[in-house]
Amino acid sequence: MFAEKKIVLFKNVNIKPTQIIVIGFAVIILIGSILLSFPIASRNCERIGFINAFFTATSAVCVTGLVVVDTYTHWSLFGQIVILLLIQVGGLGFMTMATLFSFILRRRISLKERLIIVESLNQYSLQGVIRLVKRVLFGTLIFESIGVLFLSLRFIRDFGIISGIYKGIFHAISAFCNAGFDVMGQYGQFTSLTAYSGDITVNLVVIVLIIIGGLGFTVWDDVYKAKSFKALHLHSKLVLFITGILLLFGFVSFFLIEFNNTGTIGSLNVKDKTMMSFFQSVTTRTAGFNTINFSSMRNASVFITILLMFVGGSPGSTAGGIKTTTMGVLMFTAISVIKGRQDTEMFRRRISYTAVTRAFTITLFGALIVSFATITLTTFENVSLVEALFESASAFGTVGLSMGITPDLGLIGKITLIVTMFIGRVGVLTMALAFLAKSQDKDNTYRYRQEKVMVG
Repeated sequence: MFAEKKIVLFKNVNIKPTQIIVIGFAVIILIGSILLSFPIASRNCERIGFINAFFTATSAVCVTGLVVVDTYTHWSLFGQIVILLLIQVGGLGFMTMATLFSFILRRRISLKERLIIVESLNQYSLQGVIRLVKRVLFGTLIFESIGVLFLSLRFIRDFGIISGIYKGIFHAISAFCNAGFDVMGQYGQFTSLTAYSGDITVNLVVIVLIIIGGLGFTVWDDVYKAKSFKALHLHSKLVLFITGILLLFGFVSFFLIEFNNTGTIGSLNVKDKTMMSFFQSVTTRTAGFNTINFSSMRNASVFITILLMFVGGSPGSTAGGIKTTTMGVLMFTAISVIKGRQDTEMFRRRISYTAVTRAFTITLFGALIVSFATITLTTFENVSLVEALFESASAFGTVGLSMGITPDLGLIGKITLIVTMFIGRVGVLTMALAFLAKSQDKDNTYRYRQEKVMVG
């Protein structure tokens, strides 16, 4: 990660880029909470209460999708547009959106702003960062526009021109940003895309948008410039490789385990079973849309879903979780240990010891956060262990899938998921670097005497 440098915002006040990122997300959530608290944001013009508005705004900015009320049936058009804007800002990152306005106003991007952009996009240097932001914005416009076109053409047949286009816009942005919010309440509250479980157009468009949004902006840029897989940087190779493995693993697992389950895909033909299994494999890692009832899944599928949600998407993307690269580093480290190698090796390259320790740290703290959230929910809420673990993993991975307990949670349960969603979106290390770690160890020139510890 790019070296932490403090930025002077006011006289005698130093603040690090990671702190600005955390504070920026928090401010956006607060603004969204206030707007959603207004009576005009609800269809019945009644206040929903600040904690519910705060939960919804956090879920939108953290592109999670967990909701306490159905998005279509409760929120007015004003409220839905606020949620959509929060999703877009949260998906791209507030610094990317701020840079967009700087472009529009033809304002020069300062050095301190570039430092924050580098941190928010998980880059290693300042070189080319503004060009990357431009490509991110242009790519986002292209991908979302294509998604809007295809989804609108499909939804117009069911809802008319105006409503169909609106639903196309909402779901294209929500899918690309891996948010999982939907406005399909006409078919019933919290139904997500279950009414289109057999629709090829809706499924394929949403799947493609989710995958592209979850790969990460750096990978886009690398794929765009590279002429072959071999020409890609190691980061991009690892992201694509692990993403492919997880998608295949999820698809095969759901297909085989749920094949005869009449509560999910058991009563469908093979074509629909295949499509729905692949859709669940994609959405469980980042997005939160669903075309089946997750409370009807078998326990094995629930456990696999939890694992996929915990991993999440890729660094620098719209997704949460420990990230695919972290999973990849752990996997290749284990393989290297089994082979008796001292270095972690992948694709004829070795990675640094720092990257390995970061991967283990992120995974450990991620597991602790999910565990703490699970314990809190089971202690203070009337939910089972499986339901609590599922909801906690969904919040940390900013996935948004639910077994139906979120709307019934009390104050402590909602606050627990709010904190978990925020940490999952901002990142474990970003939070630690922002408020716990020193900018650098001033006395790191010495090393303690080495001694052996028995492991395994």
